[in-house]
Amino acid sequence: MKSQEYTIREDGFLAQIIELAHLYRWKVHHVRSAWSAKGYRTPIQGDPGFPDLVLVRNHDERSRIIVAEVKAERGRLTYDQQDWLKKLERCPGVESYIWKPGMWDEIVGILR
Repeated sequence: MKSQEYTIREDGFLAQIIELAHLYRWKVHHVRSAWSAKGYRTPIQGDPGFPDLVLVRNHDERSRIIVAEVKAERGRLTYDQQDWLKKLERCPGVESYIWKPGMWDEIVGILR
């Protein structure tokens, strides 16, 4: 039996995660790219590669902060994205993830 092929685009998948996070009462931060004369750009000040999502929740006496890079099923991390996630996961209390559509059940469990 072939494994299920996930064809959702990254932006649609990201929107689903944000909707799920809000359902479970997470505060969500995402910086959206905008169209410019040079194509899509994300205006930032600082180092490139910062994760797509920052999620924070104080629930049941337990505070959590999650950073997540969201990719299409075949998407790959850039060096800068890998470096950010590696550094952030070394910070006490920060949960660091790479999320792809095939991981939906796991994502639901993490955010629940």
